[in-house]
Formats: sequence, C-alpha cells, structure tokens
Amino acid sequence: MPTTNITTIIFLTFRMIERETVDKIFETANILEVASDFVSLKKRGTNYIGCCPFHNEKTPSFYVSPTKNIYKCFGCGKGGNSVNFVMEHEQMSYTEALKYLANKYHIEIKEKEFTPEEQEAQNDRESMLVLNEFAKNTFTRNMTETDEGRAIGYKYFKERGFNEETIKTYELGYSLSERKAFTEFALNSGYKQKYLVSTGLSIQHDDGYIFDRFSNRVMFPIHSLTGKVIGFGGRVLDARTKGVNVKYMNSPQSEIYDKSRSLYGIFQAKSTIVRNDKCFLVEGYTDVLSMHQSGITNVVASNGTALTIEQIRLIRKFTTNITVLYDGDAAGIHAALRGIDMILAEEMNVKVLLLPDGEDPDSFARNHSASELEDFIAKNETDFLLFKTRLLLNDAGNDPVKKSNLIGDIVTSIAVVPDSIKRELYAKECAELMGIDERLLHIEINKRLSKKREQWYDAAQRELQKAQPAQLITDKSMSASNRCREYESELLSILINYGNDVLFTLAKDDEPSVDVTVEQYIEKELTDSDIEFQTPICQRMLKLYTSVCGKGQKPGLTTFTLSTDSEMSKFAVDLLVPKNEVSDDFWKRHNPYIAPEDRDLKEVIDNVIYGYKAVIVQQSLNKLQKTMKELQNSTDSDNELELDKIMKESVVLTKYKNRLNKYLNRVLV
Repeated sequence: MPTTNITTIIFLTFRMIERETVDKIFETANILEVASDFVSLKKRGTNYIGCCPFHNEKTPSFYVSPTKNIYKCFGCGKGGNSVNFVMEHEQMSYTEALKYLANKYHIEIKEKEFTPEEQEAQNDRESMLVLNEFAKNTFTRNMTETDEGRAIGYKYFKERGFNEETIKTYELGYSLSERKAFTEFALNSGYKQKYLVSTGLSIQHDDGYIFDRFSNRVMFPIHSLTGKVIGFGGRVLDARTKGVNVKYMNSPQSEIYDKSRSLYGIFQAKSTIVRNDKCFLVEGYTDVLSMHQSGITNVVASNGTALTIEQIRLIRKFTTNITVLYDGDAAGIHAALRGIDMILAEEMNVKVLLLPDGEDPDSFARNHSASELEDFIAKNETDFLLFKTRLLLNDAGNDPVKKSNLIGDIVTSIAVVPDSIKRELYAKECAELMGIDERLLHIEINKRLSKKREQWYDAAQRELQKAQPAQLITDKSMSASNRCREYESELLSILINYGNDVLFTLAKDDEPSVDVTVEQYIEKELTDSDIEFQTPICQRMLKLYTSVCGKGQKPGLTTFTLSTDSEMSKFAVDLLVPKNEVSDDFWKRHNPYIAPEDRDLKEVIDNVIYGYKAVIVQQSLNKLQKTMKELQNSTDSDNELELDKIMKESVVLTKYKNRLNKYLNRVLV
C-alpha cells in the first residue's frame, strides 16, 4: 500500500476562511456565471430567466439579475446571492460553497484555526466528501504506483482502449485485492470509522468486523455537478466475473449520494450539453468513457439504474433535447420503451438511437471514428414516439387484438405530452403509420386528457382546502407580530430601493432650501414616535443600514445581498426585486409590494408608516386592557390611582388610533 500525506486534507476541515478572503469571494462571484453552470438561462431585458433548479416547473419563474448580482424564483420563493445559490443547489455548507467559488474564480483560500466550538460544528456531510476525495486519490495512486494496480487495473483500462486523457478526466482508479487494504489505510490516516461506513467505502458486520466494499475492483468515481466525489462504481475483474450476477457494485444511498438524482459523467459533460443544446444518455460507465473519447463529450449515464424523473430533470437543467442510446438486441429494444411517458411528460424532445445488433455504445464508439459515429447518429436517431409506434407495429403484425393494444399504448404516450401542437403532430404521424383514422386517435387522446384533468382538479381542490386558512389571512386575522413584520419589510424595501432619493424640499422665506431624503423622513417618523423594529431580521437589517449611513456612506444593493448573514442576504433579495422585473400577470397573481413608481412615493411611505403605527398602537392598547383587568380583579385599594392613569393613557391612544384610521380610511381592531 502506498503512503500519502493527508495532513492538509484533514487540517482544512478544522480551519475557517479568513474574512478578507470571504469578502473577495463575495465581490468576485458573478451570479449569472454561477447559475449558468447549473441552469439553462435565456436573456430577457436586463435579466435572465430559466426553469427553477429548486423545484419542478415547466413555466420559467427563475430570474437572475446580473446588475444586482442576485437570483430569485417567484415560484418557490428561493433567492439570494452566489454563495446562497451554491449552498442551496449542491446542499453544501457555507464553507464548502465558499471553497467551491474560490476554486471557480482562482481565489487563494486563506484560513485560520477553528475554535473548539467551530471544530465541533463541522457537519458529517463535509467529512464524508473529504473522505471520498481521499478515497479517489488513493484508488488513483493504487493503479499507477503499485504493481498490482498496474498489472490489473491499469491493464484493464488500456485493453479497453482508454487513453491517459480519458483516465485522467474521469479520475479512474483501482481498489487493491487485500480485503481490508483501504479501510486500514484510511483509519491509520486519521479518518473515522463511522464515515467509512456511512459513505459505503467500508462494510461493517454486526460483530464489528469491518472491510472494504470495493476490494479488487476498477473504480469509477461519481461526481456531483460541481465536481465533488459523491460515490463510486466498482467493477470486479479477473476470473471472478465468471458466474457473477452483478459485475458492478455502486456506493449505497447516503447523505451525499442518491443514485436516482445523479448521473455519471454530468460534471464532465454539462458545458458541452449546454453548448450543443443536446445530451446523449447511455447505460454504463464505459459507454460514457468510449463516447467521450470518440469526441461525443455531451454524454451521461444513468448509473446502471432505470431512468428516474429526477435524472430527467437534471438533464433538463441544461437542455430539452435528449437522445437515448440502446443496445441493438431485444433487451435493448424493450429497454428503449421504458420511461417513454415519463420523459415526454417533462416536455423533452426525445430521440432513440438503436445500435446495430450485438453492439453497445462502448463497443460501437471504440470500433468507429468520431466522424463515423456522428454520421451514424445523424442518420439513425429517431423520434421516441415514432420509434415506439414502428416497433409495436412490427410486433403486432396482423393480429387485431395486439393492434388494438398498440393503439391504446400509443394513445397513452401521446396524452402525456403537455404541448397541444406536439400532440396534434404525433397523432397525425402515428395515425398514418398505423393506417387508422386520425379522428379515432383524437377521441381516445381526449378521453385520457379529460381523465387527467379530473384527477388534476381533484388534487387541486384538496390542496386548496389545505391552503384556505392561510389564504384568508387579513389585517384583522393576522397576528400583530406578523403584521409588524410585513410593515417593517415594506419600510426596509423602500429604504434599500429609494433611501437616497430626495422625497421633498423644505423652503422658507429668506432661508436656504433643504432636501429631505426618504431615509431621513422615515428615520424621523420612527424616532419621533419612539418606534423600534420588533422582527429580529428586520432589526439587523435596519441596524446595518443606519450603521453604513452613520459612516457617511450610501448603503448599496450589495450591502445586504452580499452579506455573510445568509438569512439577511436571502431576505434582502425578496425586498430588492421591483415590479417591472417580471410580467404584470405574475405580479397580479402574487400580489407583491406595489412599487412607488406607480404611485406617489410619499403617499406610499405614509401609508406604510401610519399602518405600522396603527398596529403598534393597538398592541399598546391590548397591553393596557390586560393590565386594567388584572388591576380590577385585585383587592389592593392602592390600584385606583394606577387604574385612572391607565384609563387616561387608553383614551389618548384610542384617539391617536382613530386619527390614523381616518387617514388610512379603514378600521383596525
């Protein structure tokens, strides 16, 4: 077993990034560049739009603002800066996200020692990723620096025709045959046993015996979108392949690896997928390697599992065009039919490439030049539905029962296509292929669509019933704390967007005129009424705002959106997105804050301030009423003076509340 120096790897997990480095990362990271690594974005005005990577949607509601350096989804509500995006999308810790962005922008990481408390706070997920990186490096060295690795692992890859560049690009390796070689090496190197088990690199029996999961296998690291090693695939070699049912073994499900949500090769392929606006999907690791080496680099594999919705949506982040490659044998043909409805329902443009009998993507790519492979693809890839129709027609022959089943099968597939124009085209082409009246297909398709709409309506009604209590929230029913949060949020929104603007000018005879800014007006209104924000996040934002102003500086957008306070940066994004960023229809449906450009700015500010004051006055009245009841129920004779004082305060507050209500033209209770 070769030795290695992993002091640096372990040490980094117990250090924290210096403040200056963090600031540089925040200033350098461009949200458009960061988000584009994971989402296909199209320019719309000054912004970019795409389908949200955080929830399933077919109508884009995910906006990226390069000028503000923020992102916002108006569907699920998620928003923030580049660091927030990486943390949310890749499920990374704050430190992991900073390191990822530092690597992307070639920023040197400067760190300092963690305190004992900060060391304790390091999460399991980061430790598992660090261990996987160590394992990948170990397997790579095994293959190139040990006699066994060169004689077995390296020899296998070279005999399969893989060159050095391919081996390096996919970080291939070898796990030694000794049953506990890796486990003991990792333990002796300082890694914890619990992480060896949780990552699946080691297996532990009930009696405590622990050993390698992947011994005597060539290793295929599985990467996340950001290049983190989240799992492994291992192929058994030598004579052990004879009679072995499962030649490949994958890492088990874990905190960092979910096979149904990952694709082999997606990290290496994502940029080419976006550039070519197309993705090739194969089944196995070596299929990916051979096609990549032949020049088809926009290729991924489904990790040896049946295609899942999550995997389809992962591809859809980068393109809506997918070609599925299958073996030319009977098993390959029928495999091509599985999941067809699922893919079509995701509005993907799907084609099938059926290889010659006896070939798989690996062998076909190795036996043909890049130009021959590209030419074969161009001439033989077929629309998924038309492929299915021809295939089933061939199976049905002249059997009327089979043909009837065929029609039902095809109709089911067409009905899941969301786009009505595509459904029309499919119905027309499939009717011609099957030699039946197109109207018959439309009748059957409409039956299924009607049934689907009924199911959707029933589900929507159930969701509506669940949501009704929240939808009926009004000023009257909303708690005082929630109402305060709403008003405080609106005041902060005004301050951030318009704080430096001149609201009005004061002018007296024979005296210089004085400009009053929005920030000055709001500060005076709050100070004169002795009002302090009640919501913690709003308190922190207002404190930061006034602190920057107190230094003679003007708080900008990045003051809040690039804050290392994750909650603050996300909250700020919600306040910063003005009405004209998206369609009028959207804003009507989501009822956000009405931007002042559509109304008089001072009127908007006064409405918010007076409404806020009315809520606070009502809170004070409620407290006084509670105190009066307590005093009235008390037998203490000295309470009369206190009661009289409270009643006078109540009268004053009630009059003030009535004046506020008169201005607001409403009644608050």
